[in-house]
Amino acid sequence: MTKKTNATKGANVAESITTANPTDTTKATGTANPTDTANANAATTGSATRRMLVAEPLTLPCGATVRNRFYKSAMNEALAGRDCAPTEEHVRLYRRWAAGGAGVLVTGNVMVDRTQLGEPGNVAVEDERDLAMLRRWAAAGTEHGTHCWMQINHPGRQSPITINRSPVAPSAGRLEGDYGRFFAEPRELTKPQIRDIIRRFATTAGIARKAGFTGVEIHAAHGYLINQFLSPLDNHRTDEYGGSLENRARLLFEIVDAVRAEVGPRFPVAVKINSSDGSVSGGFDEVESIRVIRRLSAMGVDLIDISGGTLEKPVIQTNAGAREDEARGVYFTDFAERLAGTIDTPIALTGGFRNAADMEKALAGGVTQMIGIARPLVVKPNLPNLIMNARWRGTVRLPWITTGLKALDRAFGGILVISWFELQMNRIGRGKSPDPRIGGLRALLFAIRQHGIGALAPRRRKGRQ
Repeated sequence: MTKKTNATKGANVAESITTANPTDTTKATGTANPTDTANANAATTGSATRRMLVAEPLTLPCGATVRNRFYKSAMNEALAGRDCAPTEEHVRLYRRWAAGGAGVLVTGNVMVDRTQLGEPGNVAVEDERDLAMLRRWAAAGTEHGTHCWMQINHPGRQSPITINRSPVAPSAGRLEGDYGRFFAEPRELTKPQIRDIIRRFATTAGIARKAGFTGVEIHAAHGYLINQFLSPLDNHRTDEYGGSLENRARLLFEIVDAVRAEVGPRFPVAVKINSSDGSVSGGFDEVESIRVIRRLSAMGVDLIDISGGTLEKPVIQTNAGAREDEARGVYFTDFAERLAGTIDTPIALTGGFRNAADMEKALAGGVTQMIGIARPLVVKPNLPNLIMNARWRGTVRLPWITTGLKALDRAFGGILVISWFELQMNRIGRGKSPDPRIGGLRALLFAIRQHGIGALAPRRRKGRQ
């Protein structure tokens, strides 16, 4: 892939966004090439000696090469101590995943401000006080030629009151709906505070590079701060950071520019972004998302990780496991098909990949260049090697997580899922194997024991991956 040159600064984005035609999808009709489809079928059913598409390396715009197409998407590990520092459990967990064969491992949320956390157990990196442990974490995650990228984030108003009584946001205004009572009223950010946040993203990215991580992913999705700036429902500002799309996207572009200036041109910089904010009328939608993604591609971003939804509008809200997967299939494919071929930047499509056939089909059809998976790697940490080397052709069936009590399941459905997977990652981090037999009640008790009653406050639903 030809390396792209960095474009103009984020402050000069108006022309490129407003002139993009959201209906120009002639390069991506959503119809896979019949030859590509045949190749995918052959790859999944043919000779055992045929090299699979998921096993092919990929060269990013910055020049870095990842060894295969497995992209372990971010999940909050909830393994940090009270001081927000990485731990020995992070080292063991990522060593296990690196041995499992993925091309890229993306860490869970690493916050750029210790006073602004999105979930209990977040790691925060704002200076070099934890550099020694960060180096051990990065070294473990990059074993066997694996890339390990740090996901860097700021929660904005999406920071539970149990861990933050003074959140910030693009505009004042409490979270709406049933979840509102779990979050404090945020303060509107001043422009000096916005500049400080941009600096923090760059600083954290620079520390990640110094520690030995091989890339960073800027989190601009799921209702966190950057997504709040993008959404006209959350962003009511009247200055250069609010109003038009080019203004609402300004923070993201300025963060990308600052991070790139800090880490240099040869270091991978990815962005995770919503295809839309879900079924929210007037929110950040697919038309706007395509315009922003095209601008990010022009700026030389190395990978776009597509996702969707917010805390108020999760993409999926049940804890039905495999039944959920079978009903939904691979997520966001319609959006990815609209985008495919319109940009040179590789795409990671995250959500719903449970078997090799679907992975090969998506790659052969050009819908995505990286296969984003998360929860399956918790129950099967060696899934990439099973598919590429052992030619495993089964389907990962995620468990239906239940406490055995319908009232509890209804009350804590999303938290139940998150807590169950955090418990399994904790087991791996302590040198044990995941245990699918563990029930939901034990997962809730684990969360309370680890993080106190605040663990039961609503958190961003991780179940979609």
